[in-house]
Amino acid sequence: MGDIFSGDISKLILKRTVRADVGEVSLDSQMLNVLMELDGKKTLGQVAQSLNMNMKTLRDIASRLYQMRLCEAAAESMPALGRDFFNELSVELSKAMGPIADVVIEDEIADMGETQDRFPAHRAAELVDVLARQILREERKVAFQQSMVKKLREV
Repeated sequence: MGDIFSGDISKLILKRTVRADVGEVSLDSQMLNVLMELDGKKTLGQVAQSLNMNMKTLRDIASRLYQMRLCEAAAESMPALGRDFFNELSVELSKAMGPIADVVIEDEIADMGETQDRFPAHRAAELVDVLARQILREERKVAFQQSMVKKLREV
């Protein structure tokens, strides 16, 4: 899986993990407060609000807790992109680069460490951006980005 802390993390939901092999870990009060809020139900946006913490600070703390394996993504709660998003993506990218579009989409998704059937919605804009960079003709790149902006708002 790619870095779950890249892009917009406000909709990400984390839950505490229960591990016997934790050993000794030292947590400061901020880390402990964040860990206590990670209940597998609240989004990180809600956690930030409840702790009165900015998203940058929360991203750093949540990332550290994740690296220490004290929390994990609540997989069932991570919104994934649907088939209709990928159909639209394929149609629009094909207009810009022809029949190779689907191969380019598959390659970029794999390079991001994701799969199309469980591609996290919070990384949609990142995917569109990476694909746009593959389009050589500027006017086609702009047309692709403009058409996908509408679709990204629905995500």
